[in-house]
Amino acid sequence: MATTVHGIDTFHELIGQHLGYSEWHRIDQEQVNLFADATGDHQWIHVDPERAKAGPFGSAIAHGYLTLSLAPVLLGEVLVVEGMSFGVNYGCNKVRFPSPVPVGSNLRMGVGVESVEDVKGGVQVALGMTFETEGSTKPSCVAEVVYRYFH
Repeated sequence: MATTVHGIDTFHELIGQHLGYSEWHRIDQEQVNLFADATGDHQWIHVDPERAKAGPFGSAIAHGYLTLSLAPVLLGEVLVVEGMSFGVNYGCNKVRFPSPVPVGSNLRMGVGVESVEDVKGGVQVALGMTFETEGSTKPSCVAEVVYRYFH
């Protein structure tokens, strides 16, 4: 169940809190291939499942940036912001990809509020995001992603 923020000024109350997890989402080869087409990154570890079986990960893996690009859709399952005119992705402070996401695996994202700063017309919120692959002991992606929400 998503955390709902009623008015962007209430973000300050959430600093240091973990907001929860998204649902598990299956990462399939079609999604990886479409991402490869969109970005031009057709490296064999992503798009050639047969060759990837003999590669370093034992299977094809999702692009790291595909994992990170799921942040907006997964965030909507964790956080709902009401009482704003609009919000924008402002960037990333930190991003790491500690372990791969094998094609065919399930991925979810946990979210915490790292910091909140007032900006002209709204707030800047740094969210700590941890992407987990089901069955893995290490996170697949750890990122601090910055959003701006405006009145």
